[in-house]
Amino acid sequence: MRMHFRHGSRDEPEINLIPFIDVLLVVLIFLMLSTTYSKFTEMQLRLPVADADKQRDYPKEVIVSISADGRYAINKTMLPDRSVDTVASALAAASGGATDNVVIISADANSTHQAVITVMEAARRAGLMQITFATQSAAQAGR
Repeated sequence: MRMHFRHGSRDEPEINLIPFIDVLLVVLIFLMLSTTYSKFTEMQLRLPVADADKQRDYPKEVIVSISADGRYAINKTMLPDRSVDTVASALAAASGGATDNVVIISADANSTHQAVITVMEAARRAGLMQITFATQSAAQAGR
C-alpha cells in the first residue's frame, strides 16, 4: 500500500498596497486643497489708537513713557538704564511706596512689546497692580 502525499504549493497571502496608496493620495489632495496659508508678516498694524470720550484724570498716577527705540521716562524723568530692576526702583520711588497708584503706560506706536512687558513686570515688582494704557483718538492720529 502506497501513500500518496500531495505536495501542493502553498501561496503566501499577498497584501495589495495599491488601494491603500490611492486612499492616501486622495487624503493628501484633500488636505492640500482645504488648508489655508496665511502670511502674518504682511499684516500692517498701527497701534495704539482708541476712541474715548475723555481720558480719566487719576489722582495718584505714575506716567511711564516708552519711546520707539525703547527708552523709558517716568513722570518725564529719563531713566539711565532699560533693565526691569531700574524701572521697578524708579516706579517705587515715583509712587512713594503707595500701592494704590495707577501706572499709565504711554508707549509709542512703534515701541516693542518687550518694552511694554518690561514696564508691566517692573510695576508688578514695585507692588503697583493698577495699570492702564494711554491712547490717542483716531482724529488725533490723522493730524
